[in-house]
Amino acid sequence: MDTMWTDTTVRSRQSFVVALPLVAALALSGFVTVPAAWAQMTSVSQGNAGANGIAPPSTASTPSSSKAATATLAAGAAGPVVLPADFSRLRVAPGDLLSVNIYDTPEMTDSYRVGADGSLSFPLIGKVRVQGLTTAQTARLLEQKLRDGQILNHPQVNVIVLQYAGQFVTVIGEVAVPGKVTVIAPTKLSEVLAQCGGLTATAGDHIKIRHGEDAGGPETDVVFRRSASNQKAGNILLRPGDTVIVPRAGIVYVLGAVLRPGGYVMQEDGELNVAQALAMSGGTALQAKTGGLRVIRRGPNGTVEVFQLSYDGIVKGSQIPLQLRAEDIVYVPVSKFKASMLDATAVISSAASASIYVAADR
Repeated sequence: MDTMWTDTTVRSRQSFVVALPLVAALALSGFVTVPAAWAQMTSVSQGNAGANGIAPPSTASTPSSSKAATATLAAGAAGPVVLPADFSRLRVAPGDLLSVNIYDTPEMTDSYRVGADGSLSFPLIGKVRVQGLTTAQTARLLEQKLRDGQILNHPQVNVIVLQYAGQFVTVIGEVAVPGKVTVIAPTKLSEVLAQCGGLTATAGDHIKIRHGEDAGGPETDVVFRRSASNQKAGNILLRPGDTVIVPRAGIVYVLGAVLRPGGYVMQEDGELNVAQALAMSGGTALQAKTGGLRVIRRGPNGTVEVFQLSYDGIVKGSQIPLQLRAEDIVYVPVSKFKASMLDATAVISSAASASIYVAADR
């Protein structure tokens, strides 16, 4: 009899040791959340021990909790999830799905959804308020309720969170993969942006953070540049319900007799002058009429303002290059056209089909 018990115990421990690295690998790879992976490991361990005919020392599992764990696996693989460093600090919130396992009491072991009031309805106990408690505190509270109600003399309760409900940060704008990122604790801005694939080449250097789910809620403007240290901005904490808006950087169009006409993203500091814009476009072509250099600027009320510049003066350094604004158009006419015949409206319409170029150092 002792030999059989020892052999069975060794097999059960071996199955646990084999399952542990697998769960760790799955959790680190992002395919499943850690609570879901732990639930799967518990299920595997219990299955192996059941085959040997001896109940495992861990808590029991029911079909309903297994189905919940399977659903969590599918949900965890559906999108990016940011996991906190220490799960023991997480607090139970309304909408969370808890797996409550009571050792040697399978009829009370099941998954329970926390209600909107922060309570869960437990058999023979009634409503128990668990909002704001850790899973360990929730387990101790249930043990106390079971003892005080004389339902079980020595209850052993284990609680894990199978699903964290409705806790995400929305990221829109110039990121590789816009969408919702699940967060189950306050998370750094840099980590959320990394889950979205990072900023695109045309992203601006100012990020807006809207706090709370209310569209009219307070907003924070954060400077986030590739060419500078973003340690301070990256450490800003985002909370469930926040929205991150990454606007597009300013675009300046260089058209006409240049080697590479198109739209160019303004530099990280949001500044670009005429000389820099012409250099980014490869410079003027041979047939360019440099004396007719123009900058066309559209005002907010629809007005069009045209600036006549001296290209030779800019090259010689006798004239300070004009600082450009987003959506400005630098136009270099061909020599056969006279500057006085320039049609600003036609130039503006041609900018809509221009290609967009990004500086190599962005």
